[in-house]
Amino acid sequence: MRMSLLLAAASLLTVPAMAQPIEPKVQQRIDRILKRTPLIDGHNDLPWALREDFGSKVEGLASGTDKWTPPLMTDMARLRTGRVGGQFWSVYISGTILGDEAVRVTLEQIDTAHRIIDSYPNDLRFVRTADEMVAAHKAGRIGSMLGIEGGRQIGGSMAALRRFYDLGVRYMTLTHNQTTEWADAGTDEPRYDGLSPFGLEVVKEMNRLGMLVDLSHVSAATMRDAIAASRAPVIFSHSSAAGVNPHPRNVPDDVLRLMPANGGVVMVTWVPSFLSQAMWKWDGEFAAEEARLKTYNRANAAAVTRGMEAWVAANPRPVVGIKDVADHIEHVVRIAGVDHVGIGGDLDGIPRTPVGLEGVEAYPRLFAELIRRGWSDADLARLAGGNVLRALRGAEATARSMKDLPPSMAVLEKPAASK
Repeated sequence: MRMSLLLAAASLLTVPAMAQPIEPKVQQRIDRILKRTPLIDGHNDLPWALREDFGSKVEGLASGTDKWTPPLMTDMARLRTGRVGGQFWSVYISGTILGDEAVRVTLEQIDTAHRIIDSYPNDLRFVRTADEMVAAHKAGRIGSMLGIEGGRQIGGSMAALRRFYDLGVRYMTLTHNQTTEWADAGTDEPRYDGLSPFGLEVVKEMNRLGMLVDLSHVSAATMRDAIAASRAPVIFSHSSAAGVNPHPRNVPDDVLRLMPANGGVVMVTWVPSFLSQAMWKWDGEFAAEEARLKTYNRANAAAVTRGMEAWVAANPRPVVGIKDVADHIEHVVRIAGVDHVGIGGDLDGIPRTPVGLEGVEAYPRLFAELIRRGWSDADLARLAGGNVLRALRGAEATARSMKDLPPSMAVLEKPAASK
């Protein structure tokens, strides 16, 4: 999830342009909108960033994490500057971790997320429902929910899924980058042409619990199967539009057209290679050149670093900015409608961001761009949090309608196998 040393070095070779300041009248308008409706981001990987680089310590997140080594994109002061009103904290683990170990590491990540929330009570408040999210916002706190990023985290156990819900998990991404034992990922070889019978049972049990089905990372076939199976709105916690850039992590137009009937929300992400075809191509060429240099310099890491620095100097990284994010948002609106779009930055889970969106302080800059494009206050409120609150309430209502159904005792027939 975090950048390699070579990729970090490459990032430093291109100094981002300074973001344009927001005009006072525009900022006042943004503040007015976000005082009424919480800005809810669908995906932030701070817990895993802390695990990878800082021993899962949660101290020191009040401010200044942009100066840490490696820098973080999130702290309490910048969340406030960004007018964030709600956050789904990602409970991520690698999709290569299997079985009981996946359950244990997920519990450790849930613990980290809870420790973050508990350590900053003047800024954050743990919430379990849409109404609690709204109440936290009214009280001046950032409502904090948890989302599991990858179906392997339940270890093939419906009991684990239920206990994660009890710990505050309110969405689960059905896969990460790897096709699992019951669902096809968008970035791996398919096995089931979507969801297996066990995968369909997982969706049903998530509906029964009131846990949102998150379709970021999954294949288009899995998207269609899950939407057809789900009685509740689905979300894409951090994806963009394949109609703008046909990256396998983005949502195809035919799936976007299913959103109105389902009630779901596509939360547009800030990952540069998802936003820009030029950036996607550059990333692939960067990886290929790095692999080539490593092949010929197996015992000389310094030569690889020098070679990559020279390659980046000769092949400047394409500029991806705020306008690219806005283009994806507007594409989702054109195809699915303004009631089915949100924001899921994936901050602290990506090596770099679009220029001008370097951290959680930057959300108002995106809103300023949309205001420049003529967006109304009502539509900006839908984008900010109104749509995902509606989807969450839909999941809660579905759970109430299924309350008399017994818990699923479905069993994954085949044991997990390493990729």
